[in-house]
Amino acid sequence: MGTLTLEQYEDETIEVPWGYISGRWYGNRADRPILAIHGWVDNLGTFDPLIPLLPDYLGILCIDLPGHGRSSHYPSGVRYSAEEYIQVIPRIMRKYRWKKVSLMGHSLGGFLGFCYTSLAPETVDMVICLDLLLPPFREPDDTIRWIRLSQEKHLELDEIIGQEKPVRSKEDLIKLIEKESFKSVSPSMAHHLLHRIAKRSETYPDKFISTRDDRVKYFTKLYLASKELAAEMAERINPKPYLILKGSKSEFIGPQMFDVISILGRNNPDFEFHEVEGRHHFHILAAKECARYIVPFIRRYHPPGKDHISMRSIEWSKL
Repeated sequence: MGTLTLEQYEDETIEVPWGYISGRWYGNRADRPILAIHGWVDNLGTFDPLIPLLPDYLGILCIDLPGHGRSSHYPSGVRYSAEEYIQVIPRIMRKYRWKKVSLMGHSLGGFLGFCYTSLAPETVDMVICLDLLLPPFREPDDTIRWIRLSQEKHLELDEIIGQEKPVRSKEDLIKLIEKESFKSVSPSMAHHLLHRIAKRSETYPDKFISTRDDRVKYFTKLYLASKELAAEMAERINPKPYLILKGSKSEFIGPQMFDVISILGRNNPDFEFHEVEGRHHFHILAAKECARYIVPFIRRYHPPGKDHISMRSIEWSKL
């Protein structure tokens, strides 16, 4: 068997009430694909280095979350929140008429996968989590300060929706990607994310604007504020194939998550936890090392012909 090719994909436009979710479907379209969800302020390009290492029998649907990449932004007055992001998963399942879903997520995408699986465990058959299960638990004062800041920033940014965004050189956008990733994405690898957010300015053809909605930087996750709730959510995820990869130099899966990880692995022969050398975006910089764990996991739990789907049902779902 061979591997997928990054050049062979079909662009997907998934209609939603506020516009559309943009995606790319790589590989097999006869079987239900793995749904891949990127991290905070990133886009589907985050999976570019990994895709060519995956088995060629596979289908993988990578999406840009609302407000990211080339997907529609939420209207003015509508806030970005964890609850709304989680709802993206069942929306996509309904559009394609999937009864179950296989999930792969980095950072925010891993968080959404954990949350959705706890809410509807009977609809999830496999989870691959890259470097985040849940955000760090914060003290009540810190949580309240963040909620207030996010409210103020949403109000402030709502007022400038529709105005042309600042123009930047491509080099400046690369520096922005490096900065927002806390230098986890090096300039030499930033192009994987750049191609989904760099839009040429109509006023200054040699400059670019970011297509991302800046309000996404201030999304809220209020109801996931306690260890007790996290433990209860983990308990709801009945034993199922669950792979967690952690960056060796990343603190996004720290000691606070050990109880949750212990619950996920309890009496679960299909649970795996591995550490990969690197920081938070290790899946971009060390894709081959990630594939050492991800490929056997996929072959075991998402084999060829796992869930055949009709192309006709997909086409009808787009109408």
